[in-house]
Amino acid sequence: MIDPKQFYEALIENGIDFFTGVPDSTLKDICAYITDNTKKERNIIAANEGGAVALATGYHLATNDIPLVYMQNSGIGNTVNPLMSLTDPYVYSIPMLLMIGWRGEPGKKDEPQHKKQGKVTLQLLEAMGIKYQILPDSIEGTQKIIQSSVTYMRNNNAPFAIVIRKGTFENYKLKTIFETDFELTREQAIKEIVQVLSDDDIVVSTTGKTSRELFELRDQLGQNHEKDFLTVGSMGHASQIALGIAIKKTDRNVFCFDGDGAALMHAGSMGIIGNLAPKNFKHIIINNGAHDSVGGQPTIGLSISFEQLARTFNYRNVFSANSSQILKHVFKDFAKSSGPNLLEIFVKKGSRKDLGRPTTSPLQNKQSFKKNLH
Repeated sequence: MIDPKQFYEALIENGIDFFTGVPDSTLKDICAYITDNTKKERNIIAANEGGAVALATGYHLATNDIPLVYMQNSGIGNTVNPLMSLTDPYVYSIPMLLMIGWRGEPGKKDEPQHKKQGKVTLQLLEAMGIKYQILPDSIEGTQKIIQSSVTYMRNNNAPFAIVIRKGTFENYKLKTIFETDFELTREQAIKEIVQVLSDDDIVVSTTGKTSRELFELRDQLGQNHEKDFLTVGSMGHASQIALGIAIKKTDRNVFCFDGDGAALMHAGSMGIIGNLAPKNFKHIIINNGAHDSVGGQPTIGLSISFEQLARTFNYRNVFSANSSQILKHVFKDFAKSSGPNLLEIFVKKGSRKDLGRPTTSPLQNKQSFKKNLH
């Protein structure tokens, strides 16, 4: 295993001291070390991975230095456009180091949403013409790869990828921790809501711990799962899945359980919701200001106003809650009034240590959910 400190120092020694991207559980230890040891303006958590590539491009243009972009391999899809039409040697020829966490590596146990992406990760890089190396588990081999990648990027003015397996880095706990004093946890907020939903209500929940908590809460409350679509992958797209359902199932309320990081990733989707204006669309953003499912790295969720954003995007009604009492008070109006409506719930970071995962497969979830819809 590699000490994150030594890896970071190897990057610095080779002139790489600007970082941007979207945090990943595979990279959580090195991302935490970068956060603790890099000035805020030199480590920018982007809204999505494609935006990070563009940001890194701008940094290179201004400095001629090589930036680093970190991401989970599921985020490669968001980078294809800027990597092919911006940084590629056929276009602007921009060097940058891509640090990619390899979820779903063939032969390794992982969650179902990572299996296909893991299988084709190296093939995708090859198809895009991006040279890559799989990071070894020794610091000596790592230092050589970083040195050779910098030489390649300088000589060819092209991106280079380092692919990182699960368990490559030694544990490092984030020390730069921001605390909030909100009353509710995310799980408590979800419980307050699902207890009062009707049998006809439809739920689409975002990726990560939100869907995991929803699944376990249904079991705890003795409820079935057929009313819930668990978006276990596809971060940032839950609201558009919910929209596609809402515009056809106009006689049923559709609740989207979203997160601040996910909503920010493709924030323009809110504009589409507001423009189509489905009366049965009920958007809930559970805001803890963090990418909670991949290490607790901060988002800008607590620095902006989703309420104002929703109003700008023509949502009909906007509500907010930061306690159980307020949530109970506003939820009835939120659920019953004509939408599209937004409810922003401010919650603490963190989750139960014993939080499990759905015991049904994505296909089983889809089949039972479609049966309930039809």
